Amino acid sequence: MKKYHKQEHDFTVGLDLSDKKSYYVILDRDGEVVEEGKVATTTRALQRKFGNVEPMLIALEAGTHSGWVSRLLESLGHAVLIANPRRLRMIYENKNKGDRVDAHYLARVARVDPRLLHPIEHRTEEAQQDLMKLRARHQLVGVRTQLINSVRSMVKVLGERLPQCSTESFPRKAAKHVPESLRATVMPLLATINDLTERIASFDREVEQLCRQKYPETQVLRQIKGVGPVTALAFVLTLENPERFRKSRSVGAYLGLIPKRDQSGDRNPQLRITKQGDTYMRQLLVSSAHYILGHHGQDSNLRRHGEKIAARGGKIAKKKAVVAVARKLSVLMHRLWLTGEVYEPLYNTNQREQVA
Repeated sequence: MKKYHKQEHDFTVGLDLSDKKSYYVILDRDGEVVEEGKVATTTRALQRKFGNVEPMLIALEAGTHSGWVSRLLESLGHAVLIANPRRLRMIYENKNKGDRVDAHYLARVARVDPRLLHPIEHRTEEAQQDLMKLRARHQLVGVRTQLINSVRSMVKVLGERLPQCSTESFPRKAAKHVPESLRATVMPLLATINDLTERIASFDREVEQLCRQKYPETQVLRQIKGVGPVTALAFVLTLENPERFRKSRSVGAYLGLIPKRDQSGDRNPQLRITKQGDTYMRQLLVSSAHYILGHHGQDSNLRRHGEKIAARGGKIAKKKAVVAVARKLSVLMHRLWLTGEVYEPLYNTNQREQVA
């Protein structure tokens, strides 16, 4: 986390970002309002408002616009504090919530103690653009899945069933089994599914190229069977710098894969995971965990750890096992990225046997 000292800035700004116009409030050292108002959420308007003025500490909430706005304000010489929205209970629970109120809260909390905002750091613009390719691919995959399910449902309603097959071969094989009465309706959908598959394949080629040429560190992560190019690249782009975490275990918490806590005295109930951090990255890790625990997963300490948890039985034992493996996987990936070591699937088991 960057260090901010209120003594370094004569003015503190709270900026509540919105799509069209953002509300700002400027406080002096004594906490008095110097100026407040609205500014258009555009590059030109923000440059006019915050350019050619002395450096200030500007607090804003993480959101859709916070990435490019924070980079713009920093280029103008200001110190920017990006507040974690999940931790701003004083704003979300305020019954008089509004743009002006939010801007005042941001400014006053930043002025007193920036750490109360639990500030985060945005990734670079270049990394953000590369990550957008993965997210675009993810959207296409989601649309394709919905279309395939819709086609199967349409055919099932008429008492027929389409054969089980791979996603890539679905349009070709399904076309042979579509009832004649549905062909005019379903065939355009199958053509769209085929087009989506080709576009996804194009994204896959781009991802492979990015891994080889721009992010070679992903090759270290792909040593783990179950971690493909998409997951490896997303991990690198999401964390961006492995040294930002002093301990590899912190990565699991950063990605929301640790249980919530509500401890009070002797009371310490088991709760669901926090689900903080990047949702897409968490989904990819869970998907990899499913593969590791599945029929094609290789024997490894990760798999054995999950199987041990699943063997406890119970309705949610398997779900707990998947989450536990996903959490350990994130820790392992960070460690491999940091050290560049060769991955040994049964490293812990072999070490114990040598000691014994």
